[in-house]
Amino acid sequence: MKSLPIDPQLFIKNRQRFSEKMVPQSIAIINSNDELPTNGDALFHFKQNSDLYWLTGIAQEDTMVILYPDHPDPKYREVLVLVRPNELKEKWDGKRLRRQEATAISGISTIVWLDSLDGLLQPWVHEATNIYLNTNENNRRSNYVPVRDYRFAEHMRERYPLHNYLRAAVLFKALRAVKTPEEIGVMQVAMDTTEKAFRRLLGFIKPGVWEFEIEAEIMHEFLRNRATGEAYGSIIASGDRARTLHYVSNNQECKDGEVILMDFGAAYGGYNADLTRSVPVNGKFTPRQREVYDACLHLHDFCKAYLKPGIRIGEYHEAVGDEASKQFIKLGLITEADVKNEDPENRAYRKYLYHGISHHLGVDVHDLGPSMYQPLPAGSVLTVEPGIYIEEEQLGIRIENNIWVTDNGNIDLMKNIPIKADEIEALMKK
Repeated sequence: MKSLPIDPQLFIKNRQRFSEKMVPQSIAIINSNDELPTNGDALFHFKQNSDLYWLTGIAQEDTMVILYPDHPDPKYREVLVLVRPNELKEKWDGKRLRRQEATAISGISTIVWLDSLDGLLQPWVHEATNIYLNTNENNRRSNYVPVRDYRFAEHMRERYPLHNYLRAAVLFKALRAVKTPEEIGVMQVAMDTTEKAFRRLLGFIKPGVWEFEIEAEIMHEFLRNRATGEAYGSIIASGDRARTLHYVSNNQECKDGEVILMDFGAAYGGYNADLTRSVPVNGKFTPRQREVYDACLHLHDFCKAYLKPGIRIGEYHEAVGDEASKQFIKLGLITEADVKNEDPENRAYRKYLYHGISHHLGVDVHDLGPSMYQPLPAGSVLTVEPGIYIEEEQLGIRIENNIWVTDNGNIDLMKNIPIKADEIEALMKK
């Protein structure tokens, strides 16, 4: 990673939280992701399994972490498994972690080489009653490719068929939703780096600039501030393209009179930021653009005020829909009759706001968290990103900040990033 070293206490605390949730006499085995081929002998850039990273801070391939809180020998209660360094391979692919380096990152003192694991794992498993294994239970994606987690689960069931198997994903979903102060500290660096990029853009955007040039400015600012890179593919969408939620072509010219929607965030230390701002290409909103922008900002502030521990995301979205209906009537987009006669399953406001308002954020951009039917736990970090998309006016506006929801009130981790129309215009004028 390009980031400065992360305090291992972050990962030590995460392992403690996970171990406390394990039932007695259990062993948990968490695998890294596979290295995946592109074409020929090339590989995709390696991306670590988020759960393993959350527990260890290790971003290297062919890694495992084994947690066994009840092991009779204390040194085997936390074990980090690494690929043994190979001098020839390192000449081609670069240096691999040594024991002391891995301990400094993760805080785990017992390091085992992968090629020697088998003889150790069997007696550990025989001592245990329960085995926690991991699979992808993110509601947004199913795994049809037989990735390492699923292959390993099949192998363990064949080898140890009489053990009781438990889903590690259930624990991760509850734990990763609640951010510790240490995690917030790392996330704040990602937010601050994102702020630097946005402020840079306000002095760069003008008619005739191309979307990919803006993307290049973002990447330059990220990398010079030690970010790993983009948290996700940046969306740089000027004019009518802003109505496409996941527009990533970024290959068109930004023209005078358009509003450009920019959705981007820095990845730093394994954690992510997620910002959206909509700004006038020529530095000045038209009266109508300003009217729509201010309505979107009103919705944004409404969402931030509504979020609190204990609410359910489903009821939150309904409340936002009610407020969006009021704003859209004022904008002349829908009528009171439209709202009165709307289909509850396809509400009138949905024509102009057709996506969810918030998602969890952390190690993943769409991070783990409770379902929309469960209470929101204190400590969650959520995006707040209402939008207004008007086909007839070739206009799309979205405003997004990242909010830490605590028992003592909400903390806007992007509070220093310009958001009001007057402030944006003033900075662009400079």
